[in-house]
Amino acid sequence: MRDAALPITLIVVGLVWLLWYQGWLPDKDWVIAIGFIAAGVAVLALDGFTKTSVVMGPFLIAIGIAWIVHDRYRTSYGLIVPAMLVILGALMLVARSPSIPERRPRADKTP
Repeated sequence: MRDAALPITLIVVGLVWLLWYQGWLPDKDWVIAIGFIAAGVAVLALDGFTKTSVVMGPFLIAIGIAWIVHDRYRTSYGLIVPAMLVILGALMLVARSPSIPERRPRADKTP
């Protein structure tokens, strides 16, 4: 599945660009925020439940939400950045749990 990352990325970027050119997408800040959220969900879906994905997936989703909050409510980065640091630190502590695997177990392809 990792070999398909570049073609899928090119397709998504091309489609977003076409939709944006046609005026069918909302403001660029919403597109960026949705992109961060989609990337976080994709990390969780593609990588499974690992120490890396437990940090990266939710943190990307949090970045997308923070982007929306900043755009919609004009929240100061002086509030957003410390909140993001707290979220990142908490996720890193969660990832230290011994019950979370280092990487996704491989499926044996024995005949």
